[in-house]
Amino acid sequence: MERVPTDMAAERVHTTAHDVDIAAPAGVVYGLIADATHWPWYFPPNIHVEQLEFDGRQERLRMWATANGQVRSWTSSRQLSLQDRRITFRQDLPAAPVKSMLGTWLVEQLDGQNSRLTLLHDFTVGGDDPAEVEWVERAIDTNSRAELGNLRQTAEHWARLDELVLTFEDSVRVKGSPELAYDFLYRVQDWPQRIPHVSRLEVAEDEPGVQVMSMDTTTTDGSAHTTESVRVCFPHAGRIVYKQTVTPALMAAHTGEWSVVPDESGVTLTSQHTVVLREENIGQVLGEGATLAQARRYVREALGRNSTATLNLAKRYAQSAVRVL
Repeated sequence: MERVPTDMAAERVHTTAHDVDIAAPAGVVYGLIADATHWPWYFPPNIHVEQLEFDGRQERLRMWATANGQVRSWTSSRQLSLQDRRITFRQDLPAAPVKSMLGTWLVEQLDGQNSRLTLLHDFTVGGDDPAEVEWVERAIDTNSRAELGNLRQTAEHWARLDELVLTFEDSVRVKGSPELAYDFLYRVQDWPQRIPHVSRLEVAEDEPGVQVMSMDTTTTDGSAHTTESVRVCFPHAGRIVYKQTVTPALMAAHTGEWSVVPDESGVTLTSQHTVVLREENIGQVLGEGATLAQARRYVREALGRNSTATLNLAKRYAQSAVRVL
């Protein structure tokens, strides 16, 4: 990483540059960068992205990501240029200690099947405190390397992404309180006492609505899994979105959402999952000769079974006449 400080008014602008060569067409690479709502599937630091506005060329995003092991959130504006394969961005509401942050994604076609992706950042820190500047530089460097490395791997398998990405959902109907259903899903600290397949769960909520958790679960075949996740809770919308930051061996990435949707006749509780499969581990987990189709089936059944069990327990809790405290 190269940093070039310059003087601009009272603040110093610090510049970083990262690039990677990718064995994939520039159009494929640009498409992955342009669709920011899917970044949590491919970028390890990204937890969740909400698209607030979009008119085809300009958009506003609310983003949650890890930085030096901490969960940070900010709002960004982006301008997309498909013709130039360039996307510029500016953080409208940066997370401290950043005072301003802007940058560029640029994709260049090198030859018929190879491209280069460059990521530039310009940022300032209030007071230009050296320790805080170093913290931001380290976060940018760590995240940019992870993002570009994973993007390269994803783009180079672009022809098979439909096979490697698995999205599905399960729902139950509830004749009961949507508030109690959401409460059950939100209060994960109670899950070891309420959900049989959860044997251990630790959670920290240093910022309201942002939960960092570690959980041990078992599947019906007796195998145990330890996962770590970040959850972002939207109580007024009846939504909890999450990303596993430590995943089982079969998954390169796992994101999901719990939703509570009331209507005139009751409530629909839904668990939605998106998994990016780690193909190189299929034989290790499922046995020599196991196929990608078998892995998709295994993950679908295991996750669906556990999430449906959780939904049914939330249903029973919401339909109970007396809330158990």
